[in-house]
Amino acid sequence: MNVEHITPILNVTSVPASMAWFEKLGWKRSFAWNQVGMIPNAADRDEDGEADYGGVTSGNVEIFLCQGAQGSVGYTTVPSKPYRADDTGGVWMTWWLANAAAVEACYSVAMKAGADVIMPLTVQPWNATEFRIRHPDGHTFRISAFLDDAQ
Repeated sequence: MNVEHITPILNVTSVPASMAWFEKLGWKRSFAWNQVGMIPNAADRDEDGEADYGGVTSGNVEIFLCQGAQGSVGYTTVPSKPYRADDTGGVWMTWWLANAAAVEACYSVAMKAGADVIMPLTVQPWNATEFRIRHPDGHTFRISAFLDDAQ
């Protein structure tokens, strides 16, 4: 077997809100769908209602967003526990960028967008630089790049 592409699907509480969140980070809408069919121009809604399935892209990468199904929504807090990202129940994903400068630029965009940064820009022992953000539905994204001599 030779897998040529993988598209993660995130369970979200609102497809339009999730699309807007990704757009603040530089992603683009690829499609939007409701129970009647495709919504033109990947809009939030049409005459048949709000989008409940959709996609966002960054370069050649796509993430599908599914409202209330296909996986689980995480939490932003866990009752009776101090916050730990591993406790959210959401999906973890790493976005690999071209280099450390791209990670630093993305960090600046995330900070300006008011993203929930749960780990600041950090050089890791495995010779990568990364930071972590949390989606409003509890999914965790590691934005990373290997340092020049690490690959």
